[in-house]
This record gives sequence, C-alpha cells and structure tokens, in this order.
Amino acid sequence: MKKICTVVGARPQFIKLAVVSRALRKQFNEVIIHTGQHYDYNMSDVFFEEMDIPHPDYNLGISGGTHGAMTGQMLIAIEEVLIKEQPDMLLVFGDTNSTMAAALAAVKLHIPVCHVEAGNRLGTYDNPEEVNRIVTDHVSSIHLVCTESGVDFLKKEGFSDSVHLVGDPMYDAFCYYSNHLSGQELDEIVDFDGNNVTIPNDFYYMTCHRQENTDTDEKLDAIFSAMEQLDAPVVYPVHPRNHQRAKQLATKNNYQNIILTQPVGYKASVALVNRAKKIVTDSGGLQREAFFAGKQCVTIFDYVAWPETMHNKCNQLAKPNKEDILKKINTPITFDSAYRPFGDGHSAEKIVSHIAAYFSE
Repeated sequence: MKKICTVVGARPQFIKLAVVSRALRKQFNEVIIHTGQHYDYNMSDVFFEEMDIPHPDYNLGISGGTHGAMTGQMLIAIEEVLIKEQPDMLLVFGDTNSTMAAALAAVKLHIPVCHVEAGNRLGTYDNPEEVNRIVTDHVSSIHLVCTESGVDFLKKEGFSDSVHLVGDPMYDAFCYYSNHLSGQELDEIVDFDGNNVTIPNDFYYMTCHRQENTDTDEKLDAIFSAMEQLDAPVVYPVHPRNHQRAKQLATKNNYQNIILTQPVGYKASVALVNRAKKIVTDSGGLQREAFFAGKQCVTIFDYVAWPETMHNKCNQLAKPNKEDILKKINTPITFDSAYRPFGDGHSAEKIVSHIAAYFSE
C-alpha cells in the first residue's frame, strides 16, 4: 500500500483533511504531519476531536515569528519527518506557510507533491499566501483544483496534463456536517471569560482575523462601527491574537450590538453560518461557506479570492470603512440555486481517484 504524508497546520486545512482523509485511507497508508501553525485548542485540537480526524502522527509545534522564521523551521522539521517516513507522495492543502514549507521539503527529496486547492490566485505578491500558493503549484506534480477559475489560472502559467478539476472539499465538509449537527452547537459558545453566551434568534455572523484589518484600532473600530448599526446583534468569534484589541475597543466605545466570543469549533461555525441573517468576514473559507449556505456576504479584503462567490453580488468586497461595509451589506441580492461552481459535494473521492491514477501511470 502506497504511503501518503499529509501536512496541515491551520484551521481551513483541518476541515479539508476531515473529508479527504476519510476517503484517502480506504486506499492508502496516510501519515498526518501537523506543523502546529494553529496551536490554540479552539483553533486546532477541537477540530480533530469533533470532526473525527485521525490524530496527527507528528505535531511539530511550530508557530509564531516572522514568515521567514516560521517557514524555515517548518522546512527543516518536515524534511526530517519525510526522510524518516519515506512516503510515496506528499499531500498539501491551500496556501499557508505549512503548505509551501512542506512542498519545498518534499520536492528537494524527489517526493511528488499533490496540491489540493491549486490554481487559486489574487494577482498580487502583497498577500503572503499568494507567494505560498504560486511556489507550491510550481513544484507540484498534481494540481487538484476547486473551480474553473483555478484551471484557467494554471493554464495561463503553462500547466495542462497535471491539472484536474475536482470541486471543493470544503463544500464536501459543509454539506456533510450541516446534516450532522446536534442542534446544541450554539449552546457551547463562550465569551472571553469562559461563560456561556446566549445566541439570539436573529444575528449576523462576523469573522475578522487578517492583520491588515486588525493591526490598528482605526481599522477594526471602523468595522465595529458598521456592525453597531446593523438591525440585529453580531456574533464575532475572535482570533486569539486579536482578543485584547477587540475587547478594548468594544469596552471603550460601549458597543452593544457586538457579541465577542472565543473561537468556535467547526460545527458551531457551520451552525452560525446556516442560521445567520448575513455574513461579514475576511476569511477565504467563510466567504465560500456563506455562498454554500445561500447567505449574503461582505468580505473585507482588497482582492477577489473566489470570483465564483461574487455571482449576482452574493459576495462583495468592502474596505474597512463603515459606510462601504453598510452599503454593501444592504445591497439587495438574489441567489441562483442552479449555479454550483464548487462541485457536487464529492470532491474527496475525486481527489483520491486522481492520486491513484498518478501511481498507475
């Protein structure tokens, strides 16, 4: 049985791993390497527990520091594991530092790389993840793509036979876990002090973690000011590195419409998406999940990450500016139920099929 080493490190990758690993292990021996890039319990361990993901065979415990320092440490540590395990292939997801470090370590050891979520492009090196995804694609042997736009980007960069459209494993996960909720997920959400939070019947769901939106009081406060004007409370699970700033701003300005909570697990997030009136985010994953659920979304970001979600203005970009956010979130929109650009919910099986085909060639 062929051995696949799968490297993950961040919350979105755990979600994809949950569905892909389940299918992969039917045909392959999988070794999971967790870099530790997301290390907080609510950002890591809870996902493995509630999504029944196999426990990582290795946890490298690498997080924090500059991009260069983190990537360098990961490259060294992953190389050591790959030399020990001698896998037949490396499997990586998305565009984190963990993804690029793993891909570089593998290709230098002549281990073929399979990149899931290949081909996604923003069109700027100002975004560090753009560098990660381009480097990873250019050292990969198999490019497994979520959407047609990803196929187009890869073709422009000279890739052809290695490119396969498989759909989005995040859509697989969203469909599966939306149908496996207990109904108690929102009861487990807690505030910064660990106290249970009462989630109202009508609410908006917001996530905001990117450095460009949270590195100054001015930007985050502009976002908060917009949330304060909405016609229902806003549930905001806060990234650990942003707790202090968010709490200080909410207290200083006496915001009453924003419910600050600790990070939530995947099932709670799915429940929030499905029940929310609308979504405000700067997450590439959550804007897709909003689209999956048929919920209007405003993405506070400068670049289009997933053009498919922009269909009929279902997802719109906004600046960290009160007026712009409110204008976009109040735009009337209509979802087209026949438009399904992220696949049929069975991408995991297609991913495994293409990996198997690679070894049979």
